[in-house]
Amino acid sequence: MDEEIGRKIQTLLDQHRIMTIATLRPDGWPQATTVGYANEGFILYFLCGLDSQKAANLARDDRVSLTIDHDTPDITAITGLSMAAHAQPVTDTAEAEKVLRMLSLKYPEQVPLPMPMPTAKDVRIFRVQPTVISLLDYSKGFGHTDLVNC
Repeated sequence: MDEEIGRKIQTLLDQHRIMTIATLRPDGWPQATTVGYANEGFILYFLCGLDSQKAANLARDDRVSLTIDHDTPDITAITGLSMAAHAQPVTDTAEAEKVLRMLSLKYPEQVPLPMPMPTAKDVRIFRVQPTVISLLDYSKGFGHTDLVNC
């Protein structure tokens, strides 16, 4: 991967904390929802209620698409990224504890709340491992993207 593109992807991931993630419903239609995330490099983590449609979708098919971006009044300044990825539940207690610390750092204004562990019956932590990342940068031309295979 080109170093500059890798740095831009990392910067976008580190600067933001909300993503829109699409899972596949049983009827085959995508379902997009907004979730908070923390990241370690290009790997993202998010929390999901186990009784949610998103969790049911992921139990059937772990493929996801997601976007991370921000609003700008200048169309030529649009930047963001999208990913094709796989989302797997975190089952290791040490990894879960690390992710919960990362989420606390990403959301420092959040009042500390009891957080889920891999054995929780109502909330699960998911790890999102990208397979393809598309970096959108309109400053290089309308709709310009750089594609990175992971």
